[in-house]
Amino acid sequence: MNFKDALTTLPQYIYPQHGLSKLMSYITHSEHKALKNWCISTIIKHYGVNMDEAKEQNLDAFKSFNHFFTRELKPEVRPLTMEKNAIACPADGAVSQAGKIEGGSIFQAKGMSFTAVDLLGGDAERAKLFEDGVFTTIYLSPKDYHRLHMPLTGTLKEMVHIPGKLFSVNTATTRSVPGLFARNERVAAIFDTEVGPMALVLVGAIFVSSIETVWHGVVTPPTAPSVQTWYYDKKPIALKKGEEMGRFNMGSTIIILFGKDKVQWESEFKADQLVNLGTKIGALAGLDEVK
Repeated sequence: MNFKDALTTLPQYIYPQHGLSKLMSYITHSEHKALKNWCISTIIKHYGVNMDEAKEQNLDAFKSFNHFFTRELKPEVRPLTMEKNAIACPADGAVSQAGKIEGGSIFQAKGMSFTAVDLLGGDAERAKLFEDGVFTTIYLSPKDYHRLHMPLTGTLKEMVHIPGKLFSVNTATTRSVPGLFARNERVAAIFDTEVGPMALVLVGAIFVSSIETVWHGVVTPPTAPSVQTWYYDKKPIALKKGEEMGRFNMGSTIIILFGKDKVQWESEFKADQLVNLGTKIGALAGLDEVK
């Protein structure tokens, strides 16, 4: 941890993280016209949000700041890769890390990692599905599109809500807080796909007012005192590649896990690369790529 990162990170240990996020939720869901329009205009200007890509561009049409933050895009601005065996990027953002799960560990930053067991709620059998597999961590900044889409067609098997902290997930905090993504509150969705299990882990952060999925709605808040699990064996939910699966009400991080020898990331898909929803980030291993 360098000194600058420490200055950014250390105060977060004493912040009332959930309390601040609750306050932010109140503000972002407010339908007070002057307040929500000021918040929207400020974010657009400060972060350089490209509103030309938005399906709705009239600020008055957004009933709240959160409605703007989870805005739809014009369908043509994020075309879905048409390669048959391609893995599609699930979000706009920047790659934090991408690589192999080695000895059950997932690389976070220099000198830091966390285990798949911890990430997935402490269940060793669940984590075993991804033993010696691959992972990627994608960070969504405030300017990005905040809906999350399927990298591959899949059938939902279970969803797990894991309570935790709400540290920021920006670059400085990622370099400074040990096991960050396995400490923050998160929602893990496990899907069956044509290459076996796929986990999509939606990681919360400070000021992230909620995480929701298309099949459940808002999962958090409220924050449960212990891990909660929902099973979908009796009511299968199938989502196609490119379909929306969830969203962040404020920005955060998504982590994707695949099993051993199932997926190979693109060579240029690595830390710090900017990525767009729908683009090819990898391919099913051992299969011919057919357009």
